[in-house]
Amino acid sequence: MSTPSTMKAIVVEKLGGPEVLETKTAHPVPTAGEGQLLVKNNISGVNYIDTYFRTGLYPSAKPEILGREGAGTVVAVGPGPNTWNFKAGDRVAWLGTGGYAEYTAVPAEKTVKIPEGVKDEDVIASFLSGLTVLSLAKETYAVQKGDWVLLHAAAGGAGFLMTQILKTLGAKVIGTAGGAEKVALVKSLGADYVIDYRSEEGKDWVGRVKEITNGRGVDVVYDSVGKDTWEGSLEAVKKKGTIVWFGNASGPVPPLPLARLTPKCVKVARPALFGYIDTREEFEFYVNELFRLLQSGELKVKIHKVYPLEQAVQAHLDLEGRKTTGKLLLRP
Repeated sequence: MSTPSTMKAIVVEKLGGPEVLETKTAHPVPTAGEGQLLVKNNISGVNYIDTYFRTGLYPSAKPEILGREGAGTVVAVGPGPNTWNFKAGDRVAWLGTGGYAEYTAVPAEKTVKIPEGVKDEDVIASFLSGLTVLSLAKETYAVQKGDWVLLHAAAGGAGFLMTQILKTLGAKVIGTAGGAEKVALVKSLGADYVIDYRSEEGKDWVGRVKEITNGRGVDVVYDSVGKDTWEGSLEAVKKKGTIVWFGNASGPVPPLPLARLTPKCVKVARPALFGYIDTREEFEFYVNELFRLLQSGELKVKIHKVYPLEQAVQAHLDLEGRKTTGKLLLRP
């Protein structure tokens, strides 16, 4: 396939708010290096982690094109061994960097062919987030049937998927969400209880969790909110329970004295997806499970909105303004 020399891309040249996302109409198209594929993106994912790189919470070199995942068509295969037999024309999903663009050079090792009958949009509505929550529920803390689980931000991009996955594992799920619409959404996914933290009852969500669990607390807390919820999460977990912090939507958890964990013998984890998919074997294990859940209908996706690439600023404003449920996508 012939490719142009320039493309549309969203470039971040300095740290800041959504306004630093600049649309470039003549950005150079990358070339596929050794072990890489050049993909023409059909759809790209917007994830909360993108805001961390934009603001500098997570350090990264600038200028930078954000975006950790996408789906599209292979247009070129880089030099070197082509271990997985990718070729031009393959429809693929990838994890990497540089997704807010028409073309991305991606690592072949973290790229997979999309099965027939599965739409690009559905894959990217569940790819990075779905692999993340599967690893959290199967490895960070291996959820067992009957476990009480507290899931914060249960209506968000990751929470929407995790609520469903937790129920397939037989967990008893207590979700938190903000507002009646989000509460109804989480209930529709099968959550056993949903606490509206904006309501009068929700102001004491820790007390409500203890009431639901007869004072025992939950076996595990999955907390992607961070600063605003970390102390309550420590209170809501049971003795010898586990807290999994995997995001910073309200800001990072402050330095935590280990002595805070002593009274209840609490275990704490701060995982990242790529630690669980380091090898191709690990990556394929979780990808195959995700595709199985999508194809069987056990896992449903929710797309909040598909934004034109040029509206990346608005996508970040909506995401950080907590105006969204489900996944935000960009169309290059």
